[in-house]
Amino acid sequence: MKNQKEKVIEILSDIKLPNRNEDLISSKSVNNIKYDKDLTTITLSLNSSEIKYKEIIKRNCLFHFENKDPKSRYEIEFILDKNKDENADISDKNIEKTIIPNIKNIIAISSGKGGVGKSTISSNISVSLSKLGYSVGLIDADIFGPSIPTIFNTENEQPNYKIINEKNIIIPLEQYGIKLISMGNVIPKEKAVIWRGPMASSALKQLFTDVEWGKLDYLIVDLPPGTSDIHITLSQNFNITGTIIISTPQKVSTIDAEKAISMFQHKNTNIPIIGLIENMSYFQTDQKKHYLFGDGGGKKIAKKHSIEFLGEIPVDNKISESCDNGYPITLKENSISDLFMKISKNIDDKIISIKKK
Repeated sequence: MKNQKEKVIEILSDIKLPNRNEDLISSKSVNNIKYDKDLTTITLSLNSSEIKYKEIIKRNCLFHFENKDPKSRYEIEFILDKNKDENADISDKNIEKTIIPNIKNIIAISSGKGGVGKSTISSNISVSLSKLGYSVGLIDADIFGPSIPTIFNTENEQPNYKIINEKNIIIPLEQYGIKLISMGNVIPKEKAVIWRGPMASSALKQLFTDVEWGKLDYLIVDLPPGTSDIHITLSQNFNITGTIIISTPQKVSTIDAEKAISMFQHKNTNIPIIGLIENMSYFQTDQKKHYLFGDGGGKKIAKKHSIEFLGEIPVDNKISESCDNGYPITLKENSISDLFMKISKNIDDKIISIKKK
């Protein structure tokens, strides 16, 4: 029978550092383990890059301990070890990422906050790229609030499975020429997903690796809002071609969009930013534009951070109606569809230039 120390070390050896291919034991991150009656205190020594993820590491540790040793109590503490910084950059460059066969480009659609229309834009960009002649897949990575099944009218459908090499592989749904996968098609829509961060990150990985995508020119990933475990998992495990930031014009949105920009430009994430799309930019009547939420907020932060401004999408009830009805507006021919087509062409051109670098 294992003693407490052996048990703790075994559990810690299963916990990976964010953006590193090492666990807490092999990376020599465990500074001290203190046993006091029914409480075990673990002190982790991290470098200046790793310490930024301490809350994620803490949640991950407590999740593993609660599942593997539920009768014991644990506390996680941290110290900053600047001596580890010298080797950190070298280690980060050696991360092994999962290659998804036959997918040319993976595009992450992100926002700093919720409610800016990210899923609407992800859906309509997917349809627009398909209309340009590309084969397109769409992952609804917003594990806790999936919207894609509603927008694509697949709320009552479930994907099929097949066994390949003794493993269940998901066959994605297909609607309007787009291959789709969403937790909203796996878990009943009336049930809430109550998961800790590591479980959500694990589910995200499966949406990439355990799905029979076939050959795709573009795989669009509709990310959850914010800067969370899921975003780190994405950057750590997969080769992302680039990300698109979604914001509305007002300051309460742009300040969070800047956080998303900062996250993707961080050296440990380092995902190219294709550009920024400003949603709900204006309301138009009789050829006159009314800037309900301010004028040019998205353009200002795009200029500030030297990223491309990809375009504006207006406030228009036809967009929300089409989403509620399960028929993305870009499936029709209209002025809004033309705007999305223009933005999608800008995205396609930008990706070509990114790949030439």
